Amino acid sequence: MAANPPLPARAWLVVGLLWAVGLLNYLDRVMITTMRGSLLEAIPMTDAQFGLLTSVFLLVYAVLSPFAGYLADRFDRSRVIIGSLFLWSLVTWLTAHARTYEQLLMTRAAMGLSEACYLPAALALIADYHRGPTRSLATGLHLSGVMVGAALGGVGGWLAEHRGWAYAFDLFGLIGLGYSLVLLFLLRGPPGSAPPASARSASATRVRFGEALTSLFRQPAFLVALCFWGLLGLGGWAVTGWMPTYLGEHFHLGQGSAGLSATAYTNCAGLVGMLVGGAWADRWSRTNPRARILVPIIGLSVAAPAILLAASTPVLALALLALVFYGLARTFVDANMMPILCLIADPRYRATGYGVLNFFGCAAGGVAIYAGGWLRDAHIDISLVFQFGAFAIAGCAGLLWFIRPRPAAAE
Repeated sequence: MAANPPLPARAWLVVGLLWAVGLLNYLDRVMITTMRGSLLEAIPMTDAQFGLLTSVFLLVYAVLSPFAGYLADRFDRSRVIIGSLFLWSLVTWLTAHARTYEQLLMTRAAMGLSEACYLPAALALIADYHRGPTRSLATGLHLSGVMVGAALGGVGGWLAEHRGWAYAFDLFGLIGLGYSLVLLFLLRGPPGSAPPASARSASATRVRFGEALTSLFRQPAFLVALCFWGLLGLGGWAVTGWMPTYLGEHFHLGQGSAGLSATAYTNCAGLVGMLVGGAWADRWSRTNPRARILVPIIGLSVAAPAILLAASTPVLALALLALVFYGLARTFVDANMMPILCLIADPRYRATGYGVLNFFGCAAGGVAIYAGGWLRDAHIDISLVFQFGAFAIAGCAGLLWFIRPRPAAAE
């Protein structure tokens, strides 16, 4: 086996810089789900309309994701990341100034458009820096920032109770705008990633959107990954979007307590799961080429029954413990999804491939969240959403088993 190349000097610095961006990415998108009561007081809407606020974000995010991934494959990934952060932070700040449901819906759609460019570019940039047995850990460490951001989403509900629903959007929008200016001076691609000026135009033409899609869809393993990610989005976003409401109503918690319970326990455990799943897959991959696939299968086999337990127990402590196990095990997938993509896709099209996966995952998630609102309006117990999510997650474990790495996909 060939020796692994040495890490570029800024490899872990880039992960650290993107950790904070990932935190803001999920904090800004998730916190609206934790302030339902405050929003309904300020801007009257039905439960289906409240669910649509997240669904429209996910649907726009989904549709734009393949094109956003293509931009990251064709142009400087660090510039794509900085531009995405600046735009979604501006939209977050504008959300605080919405006064009607229609205005709120428009800002959520704009949030989906502006955030779509971030994750494919960030994960591909990390894969560019980490080409050997640090890839899953680096990916997991970066996405642990996403988990912290999602966990802090509950702060949105708390701030909405004490300072009004708009305060959190004002605050975190301004923080993101400031951080995007900091990244202009610090974030760069790995050495040798930018071609000389005379060759840039020729280099850019080598990556074409149609060719990228053709290459990806010719891979049977990518088609399996596509079905897997869509089904996981269906189950995972149903849990994310409606768990705060479920805990509040079934255990008689206030808006702030329900929001923090639904996000903090799951995502703090997810932070640990990212690191454990990433480090475990990296170590195991030295002796087993399918390790980055097997670790997520194990995680999903634990996550599915944990959600069933959380949605059926009448004991709050047991429900929260189940959410901890769900968050810990479910994130084994996230730490290894880009590394899995590196095993099955052409290296030129990694960001495009992740964008296509995001399209299916987020579109399915948007449908799941809106369906939850429809069930509530029809006076059907929302625990059915979580039961379906658990079975979907179990099905994902079965799909992963059929992914086979390309023979040429050496680390």
